[in-house]
Amino acid sequence: MAGTERKRREPRTASSDGAVEAPRRRYAVRRRSQPTAQGAAAPRRAVSDKGAGEALDFAQYRGWRMFLNPLWCYHGFFACVLALTLFGLVMVFSSSSVSMVAAGASPWAQLVSQSGFALLGFGLMAIGRFLPLRAYGLPKFMYGLYGVCMTLQLLTFSPLGVEVYGNRGWIKLGPVQLQPAESLKLMLCIVLPLALQHAQAAHRRSGAQPKLKDYRLPLALFVAAVGLVICGKDLGTCMILVFIGLVAFAASDFPKKWLAGGGVAALVFITVFVVTSGNRMSRILATYRGCEDGAQTVCYQSTHARYAIASGGMFGVGIGNSREKWNYLPAAHNDFIYAIICEELGFIGGLLVLLLFVVIGWCMLVVAVKTPNRFASSLIMCMTIWIVGQALINIAVVLGLLPVMGLPMPFVSAGGTSLIMCLAAAGVCMSAMRSQPQIRAERAKA
Repeated sequence: MAGTERKRREPRTASSDGAVEAPRRRYAVRRRSQPTAQGAAAPRRAVSDKGAGEALDFAQYRGWRMFLNPLWCYHGFFACVLALTLFGLVMVFSSSSVSMVAAGASPWAQLVSQSGFALLGFGLMAIGRFLPLRAYGLPKFMYGLYGVCMTLQLLTFSPLGVEVYGNRGWIKLGPVQLQPAESLKLMLCIVLPLALQHAQAAHRRSGAQPKLKDYRLPLALFVAAVGLVICGKDLGTCMILVFIGLVAFAASDFPKKWLAGGGVAALVFITVFVVTSGNRMSRILATYRGCEDGAQTVCYQSTHARYAIASGGMFGVGIGNSREKWNYLPAAHNDFIYAIICEELGFIGGLLVLLLFVVIGWCMLVVAVKTPNRFASSLIMCMTIWIVGQALINIAVVLGLLPVMGLPMPFVSAGGTSLIMCLAAAGVCMSAMRSQPQIRAERAKA
C-alpha cells in the first residue's frame, strides 16, 4: 500500500511543482524555436503550443514559396516604398526643372519642396509604424480624426477652396495648398474596417440575423466621404474611395447580396455623373474613339504622353534629356510623370516602376491573407486597393487605356499631400502587418 501510495503521489508531486517544471518545458520550446526564426531547417517535433511553433517555422518557405514568406513581404514592402519615394524625388526634379525656370523660379525649387514633404512623410511613417495596432482600434480617437478630415474637405467649398482643372478639391492656407481628399483615403481605410468590426460584434452578441440598420455607422461614414468628394467633381478620387469601401465591406461579414446591390448602385451613379458632364464625356470619347485634331483639343495631353513614351524606346533618352518636359506635356511632374519616366528611362524603366508596385501589392495581400486579426487584414486590403489601384489607374491613363482623371502616382508624383499621406499609410500598414504571428515573432526577437 505504501508503494502504491507513493506511485500515486509521484505524478501529483511532479505536477504540483509547476514553478520549476513548467518554466523548464517552456524554455525548451523557446530554445528549439530560435534557429528556425533565423532560417535554419525546422526539425519535426510535437510542440504543445502549436501556434508558437508555427509562428517561428520558416522552413516551408523555400524555392518559389519564399514569395509567400510574411517576413520577406514585410521587408520587401518597406524596401519598395523607400525605392519608389527616392526615385520619385529624382524624377520630380528631372521633369519639373524646365517648368520651374520658365516660371522664374530655381530649377531646384520643386525638388526642395518635394524633399521637405518626403521628410515629413517619413516622420509620419515612423510614428505610424511604431504605434501598436490597438491604437488604430480606438473608436473615439479615429472617428475624431475622420471628422477633422471631413471638415477640411468641407472647406474646399468655402472661400479657401481652390479649383484645379475643374475639380474643387484643394484649400489654400497661406503659402500651403492642401488636398484634403488624400487624408480622407487614409482615414477611410482605418475607420471603415473599425466600424464594420464593431457592427459585426454587435449583431453576433444579439444572435440575430444581420440587418441593414446594424451597419448604419459604416454606411454613413462611407457615403459622407464619397458625397463630399463627388460634390467637388473629383471623379478619380471618388472612384478610389468607392473601391476602398467595396473592399472593406467585402472583407467583412456584410451580406453579399447587399454588397452586390451597392456595387450596382455605385456603377449607375458614376455613369450618370459622367454622362451629365460634357467635359468628362469628351475625354472618354477622345480615349476610345480618337481625335481628328488631337494636337489642340482634349487629346492634347494624352497625345504628348504617347509622344514621350514612343521617344523613350527600350532604354530611354537618358535622365534629364526629355523633350516633352519643355512645356509640351502638361502636368509632367504630377499626374503624367510616368510618361517622362518612360521617355527618359525607356521601356525598362517604366517596367521596373510597374514591377515595384506589383511587389507592393503582392506583399500586402500575402500578409493580409496570413493575418488572423480581421481588423488588421481588412485595413491592409483597403490600403492595397488605394495605393496599388491608384498607381495602376495612373499608368493606364498615361498609356491611353483610360481617360484622363487626374490621379497622381503614389510615392512618385509631385504633390505634398499625396506623398505625405501615402507614406503615413505605409507606416500604418507596417503596424498592421506586425500583428501577423511570424512577423510579430521576428520583431520580438529583434
